[in-house]
Amino acid sequence: MIEILKVILFGIVEGITEWLPISSTGHMILLDEFIKLDVSSEFYSMFQVVIQLGAILAVVVLFWNDFFPFGRKNNKQPMSTTGILSYVKMDKIILWFKILVACVPAAIIGILFDEQLEALFYNYQTVAIALIVFGIAFIIIENRNKGSYSKINTLTDITFNTAFLIGIFQLIAAIFPGTSRSGATIVGALLLGVSRIVAAEFTFFLAIPVMFGASLLKLVKFGLVFTAQEAILLIIGMIVAFVVSILVIQFLMGYIKKHDFKVFGWYRIVLGILVLAYFMFIG
Repeated sequence: MIEILKVILFGIVEGITEWLPISSTGHMILLDEFIKLDVSSEFYSMFQVVIQLGAILAVVVLFWNDFFPFGRKNNKQPMSTTGILSYVKMDKIILWFKILVACVPAAIIGILFDEQLEALFYNYQTVAIALIVFGIAFIIIENRNKGSYSKINTLTDITFNTAFLIGIFQLIAAIFPGTSRSGATIVGALLLGVSRIVAAEFTFFLAIPVMFGASLLKLVKFGLVFTAQEAILLIIGMIVAFVVSILVIQFLMGYIKKHDFKVFGWYRIVLGILVLAYFMFIG
């Protein structure tokens, strides 16, 4: 029961931090410093990635009609006016190609150097520094953009070149935990002239193949063999992350219609400083 309560807390933290630009991996690493799951190191390494599948399923549920590429309803750009091809939504197909292009940099580095990067950078020092650096970046970029108009205001306005450059920013998050995958891609998108809402939506969609791929990689490396306790903990964590993510995504999409991202920047800076201070003087 104690382990179940712990994993519920991990699911809540994952569901909140996966979509807010404050770093889910960073928070999971920090949470692990204070609350240890009674599991093997191999299982935990897999768990902290695969639990994100619950959060990703929230995006699938909430935005299904926005990215599913088949169906006649609201098909603004059918492949053909008649026959079976009239069910194909070309604008959604093109969007998925752009998403896949943005995934390329992080996918290559993740497949080649996943274990090395985890050994080098999955620690509180890296997390704290990344929290502070990207917190400052959010504040600077939002101050720079204040009063200006975005060049890219719809998902269809994102070019393949812009998608690839956003993917480069995502690569930074893949290397340095604490950066935040959503935070890095949103910062990159804002720098490239993408509006806040479109930057958030593209980030959500980009998470789908990235997290499914990362989870599959971790599951394969783990061996797909679970004890009953491990299976229960993983499933509970994913369910909690899913439910919390539904609420957080709805909150965030409403919030950014009227507010900028600076509050998250300040949160990151304060948290990063507190983490460094704690481990320097207390931990």
